[in-house]
Amino acid sequence: MRARKVAAVAGALGATLVLAGCGADGDSGGSTRGADGRGPITFVTGKDNSGVLPFIADEWNRAHPDEKVTIKQQSDQADQQLADLEQHFQAKDPGYDVVTVDVVWTAEFAARGWIVPLTGRHTLDTRRLLPATVKSATYNGTLYAAPYGSDGGLLYYRTDMVDSAPTTWKELLGNCEGRTAEGTITGDRPACYAGQFAKYEGLTVNAAEAINATGGKIVGSDGRTATVDSPESAAGLDFLVKGFKDGYIPKEALGFQETQTVNAFRSGQLMFMRNWPYAVAILDGKDSKVAGKYGVAPLPGPAGHGASTLGGHNLGISAYSEHQATALDFLRFIESDTVQRNNLTVGTLAPVLTSMYSDPKLVKKFTYLPDLLKSIETAVPRPITPFYPGVTEAIETNTYAALQGRTTTAQALKDMQAAIKSATAGG
Repeated sequence: MRARKVAAVAGALGATLVLAGCGADGDSGGSTRGADGRGPITFVTGKDNSGVLPFIADEWNRAHPDEKVTIKQQSDQADQQLADLEQHFQAKDPGYDVVTVDVVWTAEFAARGWIVPLTGRHTLDTRRLLPATVKSATYNGTLYAAPYGSDGGLLYYRTDMVDSAPTTWKELLGNCEGRTAEGTITGDRPACYAGQFAKYEGLTVNAAEAINATGGKIVGSDGRTATVDSPESAAGLDFLVKGFKDGYIPKEALGFQETQTVNAFRSGQLMFMRNWPYAVAILDGKDSKVAGKYGVAPLPGPAGHGASTLGGHNLGISAYSEHQATALDFLRFIESDTVQRNNLTVGTLAPVLTSMYSDPKLVKKFTYLPDLLKSIETAVPRPITPFYPGVTEAIETNTYAALQGRTTTAQALKDMQAAIKSATAGG
């Protein structure tokens, strides 16, 4: 997922998965250093919940015996991932060669000079990639990261309970009337709807989707001006606030991150779910009670399809890496047909190659690909700002207070506006 906080985290943030014979700090027989340097590299990324990393390591290491990759898996919590990267960048650690960059970290990493621009000797060809993914890896008109996996929010719905996916919020709620439990998840009837509403980055995503769907904006195009306190934003956030108040979102969802949401849906406890494409692999698993009984569609909105938040991850080359030439080749490898196809077929991760969304064999197997493409193409990025950690903290803290009923929608937006102003005041 996606992240923000800057609290210190110990260096042992999850075990290192050594998939190669030598680490990134080794020297490869007289290889040069820095921009032209070649040798073993370390790829730092979040926990592999999709099972795609062994394939990546094996394929790369087989073809590059003198420039092997070691993969260090971090926590599965985006907040901790970010803190770990910030800690190592600040220490100018040469042992982090290639790092996973959540789409909302690009501005901060680029502004601080932590990742190298992909220009000049580091130029990356982006012509085959989805334009939205390229934009997510760009800051101030310069590409700073290589699109690795995209993401768009999707609606999962029970096909054994409804004939077709709702396209509006009103239709969604209408399908739930008299058929779902109100206010909580019970053993005999599913709850109506849930997304990710715990107090973490996922709440920023869900709040942004609701606000964007009704025409609200969180910050201006300059990345500094707070614009969230508006009638449009109130209309969107109120959909979620009323959800808990009126009972169409169960109270348990106040603790839901992605994993809890998908577990509730696969156990038959939800009629509708907002989640990312990776959930397909889990819902089709042998322990799923909804396998073969669910469909996937674009998110609904107030008057038609809503506004997905653009998700995904890119890969950046650390400015402190001593083997940047090898790292650049690894970025190109990650965008290859071989890796992107495996990421989709094994991990149901959204590819960044445009051609895969119209590949007949892939569309036949993954029937939701056209809807996913629509979601990605129309997705709205979270606030693009070098001050993102403070901005997302403002969004989730005040949204959570409103969902709990501790404050009103209007007051939450007023407080959010003030907190964003404070977060973007420096620098």
